[in-house]
Amino acid sequence: MTSENIQVLLASRPDGKPTPDNFKIGHSPIPEPADGQVLLKILYLSLDPYMRGRMNAGKSYAKPVEIGDVMEGGTVARVVRSRHPDFAEGDVVLSHSGWQSYALSDGAGLRKLDPQAAPLSTALGVLGMPGFTAYSGLLTIGKPKPGETVVVAAASGAVGSAVGQIARIKGARAVGIAGGAAKCAFVRNELGFDAVVDHHAADFAEQLAAACPGGIDVYFENVGGHVWDAVFPLLNDFARIPVCGLIAQYNSRPGEQTGGDRLPAVMRDVLSKSLSIRGFIQREFVEQRPDFHREMAAWISAGEVRYQEDIVDGLENAPNAFIGLLEGRNFGKLVIRVADER
Repeated sequence: MTSENIQVLLASRPDGKPTPDNFKIGHSPIPEPADGQVLLKILYLSLDPYMRGRMNAGKSYAKPVEIGDVMEGGTVARVVRSRHPDFAEGDVVLSHSGWQSYALSDGAGLRKLDPQAAPLSTALGVLGMPGFTAYSGLLTIGKPKPGETVVVAAASGAVGSAVGQIARIKGARAVGIAGGAAKCAFVRNELGFDAVVDHHAADFAEQLAAACPGGIDVYFENVGGHVWDAVFPLLNDFARIPVCGLIAQYNSRPGEQTGGDRLPAVMRDVLSKSLSIRGFIQREFVEQRPDFHREMAAWISAGEVRYQEDIVDGLENAPNAFIGLLEGRNFGKLVIRVADER
């Protein structure tokens, strides 16, 4: 075991897009567990768009990361020292230990993982928070029916890819929106979506309309921006819109707005088309997690759900990888491999 704990700290709050200067690499001694605690060695760190919001000081659904603190995030870790009766050295757990190589835990929130059941990294992706976000948001808010058209943005990503595949399992038609030829080919050929449209195309709105000749019944929103502008006119009466993320807007400065005021047109159609728009945070549906774990594992085993991971080696590469995530440079669920599983 190394003699120090490497940490990625928030050095400053971004003004618009994050830069490497907003992060700082820190070094500290590896802590010793007290009674009732375990020392965790981080194996994998999840990078997710929501972390951008934690870098801001403004009020949100969760407390921001303070300047000088460790960036937060979900992790898969191995117990290397234990003074807790429920955990033994060698146990592998899902935790929320943040961007660092070691962490202490009192056991609260830890979930033991079976290394033989699935690749450990999937606990941060298709079998973890992103997969559960897709499952709970689509089935609880979107409620797709057989024969309906479900459209999802960021369709090659961890959440979007699961949304489309679950929609097809439920008998709906899945239309994905992705960026670039490679991602579109993956969504169509590997994930089995019924159609996919490249949002970089000059005639993106026209292509989306052609892919949805009967309109859109469920739109799972991950992006916002010009993607929302193309989707909005195609929404059918009684369409449902689970709002999971707005990644196109995460780097906007406070009060910044592009284009005209869209609110009057949106509210007009919310009324005239009887639209249901519902933002959500996956933890609202915590009681569904046992069903999710059981069903998603079965779907993966049966080949009905496939997934793609983008694994980057080295904690020191987390800041640049995260910046790339916000720019769409990742391909699949973005995970940092902090340490070798062995």
